[in-house]
Amino acid sequence: MKKRGTGGLVFSTEQGRMCPECRNPLDQCTCKAQPEPAGDGVVRVSRETKGRKGKGVTLVTGIPLAGKELKDFAKKLKAKCGTGGTVKDNVVEIQGDQRDILVPILQEQGWTVKRAGG
Repeated sequence: MKKRGTGGLVFSTEQGRMCPECRNPLDQCTCKAQPEPAGDGVVRVSRETKGRKGKGVTLVTGIPLAGKELKDFAKKLKAKCGTGGTVKDNVVEIQGDQRDILVPILQEQGWTVKRAGG
């Protein structure tokens, strides 16, 4: 079944794929542009195991970057730690307990960094 609420025009031979919300070409989409995340200006580094079958990950929240810049910065952090990870909802998740490595790296960027949690 076709979803009727997603909009009409999806492809145009002139401009390629179109955004169903703002009707602009995807590379010029205005509705998907996310503003810089608002926060209190503090980058928090914490460790969490919830929902991961006991495996711990390090969460970095409050980084004042968005979109591609945040993904590129997360890639640098993962390389420094030598582990994998991901970015979900403007939160960088890095495998393992990497808090001791990440706090000095984040402070070098000029951000206020706090260790959150235990």
